[in-house]
Amino acid sequence: MKKVENCKLISKTEIIDGIFDFVIESEDISKEAQCGQFLHINCGDSTFLRRPISICDAENGKVRFIFEVKGKGTEELAKKEVGDYIDVMGPLGHGFEIKDSVKNAVIIGGGIGVFPLYKLAKNINADVFLGFRSKDRVVMEDEFNDVSNMVIVGTDDGSYGYNGYIASAMDQYLDSHKCDMIYSCGPMPMLKAVKKIAESRGIKCQVSLEQRMGCGIGACLVCSCETNKEGTDRYAKVCTNGPVFYSEEVTLND
Repeated sequence: MKKVENCKLISKTEIIDGIFDFVIESEDISKEAQCGQFLHINCGDSTFLRRPISICDAENGKVRFIFEVKGKGTEELAKKEVGDYIDVMGPLGHGFEIKDSVKNAVIIGGGIGVFPLYKLAKNINADVFLGFRSKDRVVMEDEFNDVSNMVIVGTDDGSYGYNGYIASAMDQYLDSHKCDMIYSCGPMPMLKAVKKIAESRGIKCQVSLEQRMGCGIGACLVCSCETNKEGTDRYAKVCTNGPVFYSEEVTLND
């Protein structure tokens, strides 16, 4: 079992309304964290279950994670101040598979799904697509630009960048560019669209799934997702078998 440690919060920023950027100290997590893994965080005394939050970046004894306040747990977590200690378990899960044979990679993220993709973008050469609801929800554009070959940002309402769903922007790009791997994280409708595009073009695709979790270590089965296998292997645990899967392995359900 991954160990639990109390990590000191050394940086806190509300980057846009309701979305907080935390940096904690942890030599062990910083060394062990792989792209696409997550932390299981005790948000405070008023919540019983830990909350899974993806690792945005990890290096030099520092671990960064960004989260949106969605309920009681993350609301309490957002009240933490610099100097406080946070009860963290991790790193957990199966992250993105990085292959030396991949020469033309695409990263595509939507909404809060862009955060788990940043460490990946720092570790591979890729063209990046970032989708958001509107201009006022666009985050990390400059940071991705600093570490990527190219970044295209789109908004659903057309208020900034590409006008429309970001999967459509990627599809148009693929008409004239080579790609041998797609890495994706975001809302389920986006993942479904990305999977369909990848399959139609014969491109391998990895998807990071967001799922409600209980234990975070594969014991409680709360986070099970349906796979394309039969029998006892039909369901996989997002917390241990995932959160990253190859798109052809899983059934993407709303």
